[in-house]
Amino acid sequence: MTVEQTHAPRSRHGQGDHQFDADLTWGELPEEWEMGDVGAVGVDADDNVYVFNRGEHPMIVFDRDGRFLRSWGEGVFTRAHGLHIGPDGFAYCTDDGDHTVRKCTLEGEVVLSIGIPGQPSEFMSGQPFHRCTHTALSPSGDIYVSDGYGNACVHQYSERGELIRTWGGPGSDAGEFYLPHNICCDRDGWVYVADRENHRIQIFDGAGRYETQWNNLYRPCGLFLDNAPDPHMYVGELGPIFRSGTPYPPNLGARVSVLDRHGHPLSRVGGATMGTGPLEFVAPHGIAADTRGDVYVGETTNFAWPLIFGEPVPADGLTTLRKLVRRTA
Repeated sequence: MTVEQTHAPRSRHGQGDHQFDADLTWGELPEEWEMGDVGAVGVDADDNVYVFNRGEHPMIVFDRDGRFLRSWGEGVFTRAHGLHIGPDGFAYCTDDGDHTVRKCTLEGEVVLSIGIPGQPSEFMSGQPFHRCTHTALSPSGDIYVSDGYGNACVHQYSERGELIRTWGGPGSDAGEFYLPHNICCDRDGWVYVADRENHRIQIFDGAGRYETQWNNLYRPCGLFLDNAPDPHMYVGELGPIFRSGTPYPPNLGARVSVLDRHGHPLSRVGGATMGTGPLEFVAPHGIAADTRGDVYVGETTNFAWPLIFGEPVPADGLTTLRKLVRRTA
């Protein structure tokens, strides 16, 4: 663990071994279907892609080539926010609209539910949940939940859904949070929390003891840690919010970053500005990578566009999911 960091050089496509091209044709929906804002993306062991979105079909599943496979979750989820495909082969779906986490089979059967649907805890009480944001599974099977919009903490549960402990609270000191938005675990049991509005990722041991933090990030929103022998962290970073009459500074646009296991940036895509170009982003909210290193970015563009640009969503719509294809030598 270290907090020392370096700056990755700037390039539109990324840098080094993590350069990408946008596949603008990926993802074939059935006729007349539309995908809503994408809260999160997950990839299973077969590189099938699960898109947790805020449309009529909450979970849309594609194969890695973008062919539609199935959908599920209709009538179950209120507002798609977080998705973790665990090493146990289950999908952990975090719904911040009804304050629940649901463990589901990859075909959509709910096998465990944590939280009381539609009944949030008191604001900033530290009690689960008030608009929980994301879920991660530890190597031992414990379930970690970041409770971020109406709380500022992390809850740890047993695999049976029994609360073990809670840590955190509002603030900017070590171990405190200002919107814990995403969470993941590595194979050694370290817990990584995207402390979004504090512009950092905080790292804890499995019992919630603070270890270190990674900075040099701007509103880290989506996290994904791959299973490589030398793992990489993929981070979706939001750009600044709209401030009427104030021009945006350069190099603070939304971006996707790839970090090494110590938090050093290896590659960054986007970030010069915010926009709808092939390698530009508006609101990268969820992120995942497959076994080939291709990256799937889910965006909440329809929600964020008026806040960022101060104007209505364009009539021809906005992209909420894109695939970045990793370049090979």
